Amino acid sequence: MASFQKHCDETEEVLGKTYAEVHLWLDEFYRTPEYGARHRRKRHHEQGIREAVRQFGEEAGVAARMHIITDLREEGWTESDRFPKDEKEYVAMGLF
Repeated sequence: MASFQKHCDETEEVLGKTYAEVHLWLDEFYRTPEYGARHRRKRHHEQGIREAVRQFGEEAGVAARMHIITDLREEGWTESDRFPKDEKEYVAMGLF
């Protein structure tokens, strides 16, 4: 799993800011007993990006997408795969 620092470094390099609040929000469920490593299903999809934009602003959506793509790649996802639209599709794609 990509570290919080890695996500912050990537967005700072590309966008000029760490967007730490976005990365923390995306991974909020990681530390819960119910989800743990399966936390990505909650916000790592298009619906999660829309919510990040609503909460943190338009550029936060770019940071959220970068974060999600980094994590999806760790699960074997490639750019030729469809990008999950919501939690249900994320799970149906065999991701977690």
